[in-house]
Amino acid sequence: MSGWRISFPPTAADIFVGLFCLWWLLLVIFYAFPGIDLATSHYFFTPATCDATALAGDVCGSFTLAGNWFLKNLRVIFFRLPYVVAIVQLGFLIACYTQHGATFNAVRARNLKVALGSLLIGPGLIVNLILKEHWGRPRPVSVTEFGGMMDFVQAGSFAGKCVSNCSFISGEAASAGWLLCLLVFIPQPARTGLFLPVVAVSLLTPMMRLAFGGHFLSDIILGWLLAVVVFAGLYAFTDSSHRPKNSEI
Repeated sequence: MSGWRISFPPTAADIFVGLFCLWWLLLVIFYAFPGIDLATSHYFFTPATCDATALAGDVCGSFTLAGNWFLKNLRVIFFRLPYVVAIVQLGFLIACYTQHGATFNAVRARNLKVALGSLLIGPGLIVNLILKEHWGRPRPVSVTEFGGMMDFVQAGSFAGKCVSNCSFISGEAASAGWLLCLLVFIPQPARTGLFLPVVAVSLLTPMMRLAFGGHFLSDIILGWLLAVVVFAGLYAFTDSSHRPKNSEI
């Protein structure tokens, strides 16, 4: 019996399998070396002198960038952007199904369904409804190393005491990763023009969560990559051997 082999150039299924394996490899690394998370979060933490009411051993200070007016408002814009894009895509998808016969663009409808489906499955279902609600990992601002009340736990651990909307993994990073995936559906020359702005939003969004003490490095990397994995998986599932030239949405 012949085994699974990676073809060249790699197919959509090959890319999905590679990304899937990379996600689990990174989780193992972050689980085995939890100091990576503490060190990167500590870089953005500004220690302060505790007042007289603090107990011995308490850590005082804050993630000062979280109070920056410009960055706070930029985060709000970046947080909402993927969902604004999704609403526009939903409108396009509905418009597709108002067409019939030769005017129906099956490729465009398929791409829109991949885009919307991957947002619902990845950032929506897996990240926000399953992982963040049931994994229990406290956010950096909540752990004792940064002045909080909870014990730090490494990525993937079930030992955390967070009850709801927890740190593992980042929903905003996942939405930002999903936004980057949409570039594969944008036709030229618009793709070239949008490439740098989309990449900037996709990377700055998770970095702000790290800098604000909202997530650890592992949370943003695994959240961002999970959205890409889900997108690649759904794209591979719907992919066919025949690739039409016009694949934009």
